[in-house]
Amino acid sequence: MKKTAHIIVFGNEKGGSGKSTTAMHTAIALLRMGYRVGTIDLDARQGTLTRYLKKRFDYITRNNESLPSPAHMSIERSRHESVRQNNDEEEAFLLMALDELNRVSDFIVIDTPGTDSFLSRLAHSYADTLVTPMNDSFIDLDLLADIDMKHYEIKGSSIYSSMVNTQRKKKKARDGTGIEWIVMRNRMTHLNTNNNKVIADLLDTISKRANFRLAPGFGERVVFKELFLKGLTLLDLKEDQDGGLTLSQISARQEVRNLIVEIAPETAKGYAKPPSGKTKNVA
Repeated sequence: MKKTAHIIVFGNEKGGSGKSTTAMHTAIALLRMGYRVGTIDLDARQGTLTRYLKKRFDYITRNNESLPSPAHMSIERSRHESVRQNNDEEEAFLLMALDELNRVSDFIVIDTPGTDSFLSRLAHSYADTLVTPMNDSFIDLDLLADIDMKHYEIKGSSIYSSMVNTQRKKKKARDGTGIEWIVMRNRMTHLNTNNNKVIADLLDTISKRANFRLAPGFGERVVFKELFLKGLTLLDLKEDQDGGLTLSQISARQEVRNLIVEIAPETAKGYAKPPSGKTKNVA
């Protein structure tokens, strides 16, 4: 496969961190900027991203409305008795999906399951950009490092950060390129508590050891759940909708914009050039 698409993987090994929501908003934001986007759902059993897109297609059909949508593929885990057969089949399916989407996409967004698996590790090894959403808590901090909670000291790497390091080495050996890792802090509270300060200090230290960048994430907002049920994103909402946008919607949309700035698609693929010849901003 002659690779041309920039691959963005959303991954961690804990559920409920907002991977699918973030992946969907990133994909739609890139589409609205004028880029071609493909998406892959590796969590076929739960299939949150796939269900999100199905609701979007249903909305488009029901309302006869044109909304930008990515080319989408879903890959299920193999069910052979042999581990090697499973791994070979899953690798073949992922490479097939990457090859097909690579032909029609500037960016490929991959949503991974919240558990460790061969397929998830393999996808990490193909990431150009890895985005790890984490809830702003000590529980999720354990995803990134082994921490002595009594003295708030870092004892070593976590299983996940060690896995990412391994996949970085595999990608470097295979492609000669690295993985840019972004960790985003979701569901941050606005209260300046002592725990928040401790988490911030620990993350700053861990980021230097594990070689990732920190980015602000998405707040705990009901609007994300409401939009999922409709198959919509914040970027689909119109400024002139009935009653206008709420303050929460405006704030949440800005959070999405901030993430796209961190991903910096124009650095990876240049500025998109829509038919009008003008570069589109994230709506």
